[in-house]
Amino acid sequence: MQKLTIGLFGFGVVGEGIFEVLNNTPSLCATIKKICILHPDKKRKAPGELFTSDREEILCDPEINVIVELIDDAEAALDITRAALSKGKAVVSANKKMIAEHLEELLVLQKKYGVPFLYEAAVCGSVPVIRNLEEYYDNDMLKGIRGIVNGSTNFMLSRMNAGGVSYADALCEAQQAGFAESDPTLDVSGRDALNKLVILLLHAYGTRTEPHKLLCRGISLLHPSDSVVAGERGWRIKLVATALKLKCGKVAAFVLPEFVRNPDPLFQVQNEFNGVLIESQLADQQFLFGKGAGRYPTSSAVLSDIAALRYDYRYEYRKLSSGLTPSLTQDLYLKIYVGFNSWNEVNKWDFETISEFHSTADRQYLVGTIHLEKLRNAEWFHDGSAPVILMPEGIIEKRAVLEHSLKKISLQLAGV
Repeated sequence: MQKLTIGLFGFGVVGEGIFEVLNNTPSLCATIKKICILHPDKKRKAPGELFTSDREEILCDPEINVIVELIDDAEAALDITRAALSKGKAVVSANKKMIAEHLEELLVLQKKYGVPFLYEAAVCGSVPVIRNLEEYYDNDMLKGIRGIVNGSTNFMLSRMNAGGVSYADALCEAQQAGFAESDPTLDVSGRDALNKLVILLLHAYGTRTEPHKLLCRGISLLHPSDSVVAGERGWRIKLVATALKLKCGKVAAFVLPEFVRNPDPLFQVQNEFNGVLIESQLADQQFLFGKGAGRYPTSSAVLSDIAALRYDYRYEYRKLSSGLTPSLTQDLYLKIYVGFNSWNEVNKWDFETISEFHSTADRQYLVGTIHLEKLRNAEWFHDGSAPVILMPEGIIEKRAVLEHSLKKISLQLAGV
C-alpha cells in the first residue's frame, strides 16, 4: 500500500470536505501537500501556507504523486489533467463535462503514461456505478441502464410532481438548498445527464461517443399541465438517462424526461437522490441508490477513488479491447407525449401513429410513436417550445413497429 501525497485543485465545498476528512482519517495514508486556488485573498478553513495560485508549484513537485481536480472550468481541468498524467501523477476528477467531451484523448493519455485516472465522483455522486459497471458486468450480458443521474433536476421535479410548485419556484428552492448552480443551464438542459451517460456507455459496453451525437432534452420546457397529466395517471416525471442493448446487438442511448410509474424503482427516487437501474440477462434487475448532489456525496466518491489509489487501482477498460464493443444506433421508435399550444408548434406527419390527442381551452397534447432519428432532426423538437416526455415502456424496436404495421394492413385487407 503506497502513501499518497496530494495536490488539490479547487477548494469549494467538496474540496473543504476532502481536506477535513483526510486530516481526521490517518488510516487513509493520504495527505494534502498543496492546494491551488483562483482567488488567494479569500479566507478559507485551512492553514494559509497550504495555498498557492501557481499550478506549476503542484504539477512540478516530485513529492506529489496524486492530483485531485475539483474545479468547474472543463478546459482548465483538461490542461491540469494532461500535465499531471504526462508527469506520471495519478489523477482523480469529478469533472464529467471534461471527461465526456475529451474521452478519446484521455484514454490515449492513460495508456501512454501508464498512470491511473479515476472519476467515480463524475457520475451519480455517492452511487458507485462506474466501478460496478467496470468490474462486475460483462457487456454481452448487460441488457440496459436507466438512471436518474442529476440530483438537481430530480429535486426540482420532486417539488413539481408534488403539485402547486412552478418550475421557477422549484429552481429557486434547488439553488437555495445548494443542489443547483446560480447558472443551472447544464443541469436543466439535460446536458449534465448527457455527459454522464457518455461516461456510463464507456464502462457499460466499451462504446465511445460524443455528447452531441446523442438525443437529449432536459426539463426547462415542462409545462404545469404536464405534471397534472402525470398526477391524474399516478405517474411522476423524471429526467432519465437510458442506454439499451437492442436485439440487433447495437445500443441506443438518449436523455429524456420520462413518465415513470409504480413499481418502477425510479418512481421512488426523490429530491436530490440518484438511482440507477441495471438490467442483465442473468442477474435480472439491480438497483443502485444514493445521494447525487451536495457536498458530502461527491466528497465520498472522491475519497473512494483516493483510497483505491493506495493499491494502484485503475480502470482496465477491458470492454474496449474485447472485440465485442457494440456500436450505437438510432434505429428505433419512441412512444412520446408532446405538449403544445397549437398544431403550428408540432408536425403531426413526423409520427408513425398518434394514439391519444387531448385539447383544452389553453393547452393540447398528443401521444404518438416516432422514429428516434426523426425526432432528433425535427425542427419543432429543436425550436424550444414543445415539451417531450417518454411514455412508460415507450421504447419500441423497429421490428415491433413493422410487425404492428403489417398486422394492421392484414386486418384492413381482411375487412376486419
